[in-house]
Amino acid sequence: MTVTSINNTNQEGSERPNHIVVVMDGNGRWAKKRLMPRTAGHHAGVKATRQIVEECIKEKIQALTLFAFSSENWKRPEQEVSSLMELFVSTLQSEVKSLHKQNVRVRFIGECSAFSEKLQKKIKEAKELTQNNSGLQLNIAVNYGGRWDIAEACKSIVNEIQLGKLQIDDINAELIDEYVCLKQLPDPDLFIRTGGEMRISNFLIWQLAYTELYFTDVLWPDFKSEEFSDALNWYASRQRRFGQTGEQVDPTQTQQV
Repeated sequence: MTVTSINNTNQEGSERPNHIVVVMDGNGRWAKKRLMPRTAGHHAGVKATRQIVEECIKEKIQALTLFAFSSENWKRPEQEVSSLMELFVSTLQSEVKSLHKQNVRVRFIGECSAFSEKLQKKIKEAKELTQNNSGLQLNIAVNYGGRWDIAEACKSIVNEIQLGKLQIDDINAELIDEYVCLKQLPDPDLFIRTGGEMRISNFLIWQLAYTELYFTDVLWPDFKSEEFSDALNWYASRQRRFGQTGEQVDPTQTQQV
């Protein structure tokens, strides 16, 4: 079952999203259904991630942003967090060279200084190896939170004001856009959340203002090419109005009384 929101009026379209963001939810529940440890679900989730990255490359999507580890995930059991950290290291080690060969540029958003020196080194190596690539922009959100993102932007703006580089009257939405994460990319067009939960969970809360929201009950390890295609087709059916009426966006649309 898929539940959608933002706008209830569909208009057939054909465009592909430029920027897709994904909350990869359901790894633990996938493992539990199979009487396996939660860590097995996270390993299965890596395989699903690899396939979706391949799909984005094939579809010529400009950017894909994945919510890999939130600032709230530290509250999970210590053993699970430790296993996730080990999985991050091993995944970066095994996947980055392949991504580089496919011209993928890998970036990370979030407070990475909280991680071990080993993981920080792998993150740095992945960024440096792929920094000149011009294909898919793969952004991995780790120790990231949307409120943290906005708070950091505010700190930077206040610092610029104190240095005399900005005035208070300069502050507006466009200025804040320049200080939040992913400022170099267009705002997300399509948000996908797997696992049946219908919330954004403090993910890119500034950037998602006009993003189309797609929720599915499919657990992340089971989210394969067919499910991804369903999400893209759903997006293509949306009429993105950005505050306008349907008739303004499409003058041929018959106005409903």
